Order: sequence, then C-alpha cells, then structure tokens
Amino acid sequence: MSQAKALEIPPAVESDPKAIEIARIRAAHGKQHVHLRSGLWEDSGNWGIMLVDLARHVANAYEQDGRGDYFDVLARIREILDAEWDSPTDIARGRLTGEPPPDEPNV
Repeated sequence: MSQAKALEIPPAVESDPKAIEIARIRAAHGKQHVHLRSGLWEDSGNWGIMLVDLARHVANAYEQDGRGDYFDVLARIREILDAEWDSPTDIARGRLTGEPPPDEPNV
C-alpha cells in the first residue's frame, strides 16, 4: 500500500517501545476492512471505552479544523451510533486469523 495513503504514527507512539496497534480500518471497494487485536482486553467492555475515546478524538479533530462544535459533533456521532445499533445497515463479517497486524512504518 502506498505510504501516501497511510496515516502517520504519532510521535508519542514511536517513542514507546511497548506501543501496540489496537485496530486498523481501511476503506476499499466501498467497504470497511477491519483488522483488530481482539485479545487485547479480557473484558470486552473495554472496547466500549476505546470506542468512546475514539468518538471524542473525532469530535476534537472536527472542531480543530472548523467543521463543527465538539459537543455537537459528539451528539451527531451518538445519534447515528444509536440508529446503526438499532437498525444495522450492514452485518460485520470476517474471520479470526490468529495473527496480529504486521508492523509497518508510517501506518
């Protein structure tokens, strides 16, 4: 994959020798392709914390680049999350590979 299409690794991550990738999401062929480290936490509820943290990062990014107010963006994310939760537009399918994502520079 072209490095131009990959996101940068944050500097704080590069300086931590214990850092690991939790999830990788790619858009290809009109669909999301997800590779995640499912065994990271014993309690699956921790994924809920991670997803809320991710939503807050998205809201922060939208506010920083002038596309919306932080709290308005969070409310919109939650509105669509609840709608998708109640009436999924797609069903997640995949398989467990047993292998963590490969380490790639600048991904």
